[in-house]
Amino acid sequence: MEKILPLLQHILSLRPPQDPFLGEGILVLTDIISSPYPGASVIPQECRVTFDRRLLVGETEESILAPLQQIIRDQQQQDSQLQAEVSLAEGVLTRPDGTRERVKKFAPAWVIEEAHPLVQAAKQGLATLGLPPVVSRYSFCTNGSYSAGVAGIPTIGFGPSCEGRAHTIDEYVEREQLEMACQGYQAIAKAFLLT
Repeated sequence: MEKILPLLQHILSLRPPQDPFLGEGILVLTDIISSPYPGASVIPQECRVTFDRRLLVGETEESILAPLQQIIRDQQQQDSQLQAEVSLAEGVLTRPDGTRERVKKFAPAWVIEEAHPLVQAAKQGLATLGLPPVVSRYSFCTNGSYSAGVAGIPTIGFGPSCEGRAHTIDEYVEREQLEMACQGYQAIAKAFLLT
């Protein structure tokens, strides 16, 4: 565990790039797990660290791993006993036919222009309900990373509640907000289908 601490300090001091619209490409330490775990007074033989990284448009697997790989190389020059590697987390994708495949957890960033017909239809639909159609961005990852970022399908985000409650332990949605969001979905679909 002591070997990982200096490495973590350098990684945590890394400043991800910024985008004028999306903001900072956030890098957050989410867990540290030693092995064996639980330790039971045993010196760990390895340590696995997980970071969550919010990507920006144009970033690739290689471009996000390269700075981390360089930090590891630099630290290994200072400590020849340090053994470390970095990779993307993987998960298992289960397809509708039941087949399973290991996939990298890589969620590319995406932006849809405000002038896009889908955005304009959404603004028009929400305006019919008296909802102020604000064009913004989420500060967290959504399934739009696949639909827009990978598949190239025009994608927008709209939903109930406030963004600060999403992806938290005590996440909740007030019923009135959910009902208004349902009306919003209907208004967006109607406006888009009529354009």
